[in-house]
Amino acid sequence: MANTTSAKKATRKIARRTAINRSRRSAMRTYVKKVEEAIKAGDKAAAAAAFKAAEPVMMRSAQKGIVHRNTASRKVSRLASAIKALQA
Repeated sequence: MANTTSAKKATRKIARRTAINRSRRSAMRTYVKKVEEAIKAGDKAAAAAAFKAAEPVMMRSAQKGIVHRNTASRKVSRLASAIKALQA
């Protein structure tokens, strides 16, 4: 348990930051899920539109430190290749 005032403040800051990060991570996952569902349905146009909305959110999450930048890039790459494979 925090005893000093600075430790108590740090605890409050951590709780605030954790709530923000949880919200951003959840939003990112929702965008990714929309893309994956469109890919699974075989709808290339919907998948491309969902991907166009999801990509900046994923890269912003990497920039904010919610996911590692390589993880975000890998997810973007795999989604893009899955969408590209839909027409073939």
